[in-house]
Amino acid sequence: MLVLEKYADLLLNYCLELKPGERLFIRSTFLAEPLLKEIHKLAAKIGAWVEYDLDFAGKSSLFINNAEGDVLDMSSPFNKMAMEEFEAYLFIRAPYNLFENTKLDPVKVGRRKKAGAAISKTYFARTANRDLKRSLCQFPTEAAAQNAGMSLEQYQKFVFNACNLYTDDPKAEWLKVRKNQQAIVDMLNSKTKIQYKSDKVDISFSTEGRTWINSDGQTNMPSGEVYTSPVENSVNGVIHFDLPTVYMGKDVEGVTLWVKNGEIEKWDAKRGKSLLDEVFQLPGARRFGEAAVGTNYNIQEITKNILFDEKIGGTVHMAIGQSYLQCGGKNESAIHWDMIANMRNGGSIFADGEKIYESGQFLTF
Repeated sequence: MLVLEKYADLLLNYCLELKPGERLFIRSTFLAEPLLKEIHKLAAKIGAWVEYDLDFAGKSSLFINNAEGDVLDMSSPFNKMAMEEFEAYLFIRAPYNLFENTKLDPVKVGRRKKAGAAISKTYFARTANRDLKRSLCQFPTEAAAQNAGMSLEQYQKFVFNACNLYTDDPKAEWLKVRKNQQAIVDMLNSKTKIQYKSDKVDISFSTEGRTWINSDGQTNMPSGEVYTSPVENSVNGVIHFDLPTVYMGKDVEGVTLWVKNGEIEKWDAKRGKSLLDEVFQLPGARRFGEAAVGTNYNIQEITKNILFDEKIGGTVHMAIGQSYLQCGGKNESAIHWDMIANMRNGGSIFADGEKIYESGQFLTF
C-alpha cells in the first residue's frame, strides 16, 4: 500500500472512525490534492459524504486587506452548519506561505476572530464528547519544510514517520500507543497536584475534578501526548518555554510567564514579546487551558509546527486560553496557544509530591 493510501486509511478508519451515511467536512488547501484524492476515493467506498473548504494562496490576506465594513463581522453559514450538524471534521494543514498573515491589520484580525467565536464555541462543545469526530493532520508542503529547516523530501519522511506510516500496519502502532499511554493517564487521574520543575521551570497546578486524556492519534495525527486542563485559579509559579513556536505567522521564542493564582501577571520573551502584549489583551488569554506531556519519541527535533512540536517525546507544554471541556476545563477564550518546554536535561514532574518523571521519561512506565 502506498504511503498516501495508508494515510487516508489511517485518517478515515482510525482517527475519524467514519461510517456509512456520515458527513465529513474537510478544510485544507489545493496543495493537499494528492491526499484529498485518496481520501475522496476511500470515503466513497465507505459510503460517507464529503464536503470541502479549500484555500488558494493568499485567500486570508486578500480578504483582510480588502474587506471593509460589516463583511468583517460575518461568518460562513456553511462552516456554521458543518460544525452544528456534520458527524466528522478533518483539517489538513497544507500551507502555501506560513508568513502571509504576519502584517495584517490587527483590528480587522480581531474582528474576524470575534465573528468566528460562536462557531468555535460549537466546535469545542461538540468535540468535547466526540459528537463531532475531528482530526488535525499535516500534508507536507515546501513552506512547511522550509520553516522546519528541511528539504521537502526530508520533511515528507519526517511527517510520515511521526505518523507511523512506514510501518506495515499504522493503525496497530497507534493502538499500542493508546495502551501504553492509558497506564500513564490512569496514574495521573489518581493524583490531584502536579508540579513541573527544571532549572528554568517551577510551576504547579491542581487537577482535582479534572481529567487527563490519552491523546492516541485520533484527534491529532500524529499525536503522542497526555493532557488535561488545570483548575483555573490553581496555577502558580514560573515557566520558561525554551522551544520556539509560530503563532499568527510570527516567530516567538524564549517565553517566560510568571503566574499567581491562575493569572499570568508578567511575561517576557527573547523574541515576539509584542505579540504576547497583544494576545494577553484578549479575554481568557491570561489563564491556562491545558497542561500536557509529549510522548512521541519519533519526534525529536523542532519544526516550528505545533502539531508536531508539542508531541516531542521528553517535553511538556502548557496552553494559554481556551480549556478543554472534555477535561473539565472552564476557561473560555478565542485562542488556544501551546508553548513548549524541554525536560530532557534534568527536568522532573511530581504528582502529589512523588517524582513520576525525570529527564524526559516517565519513571514507572
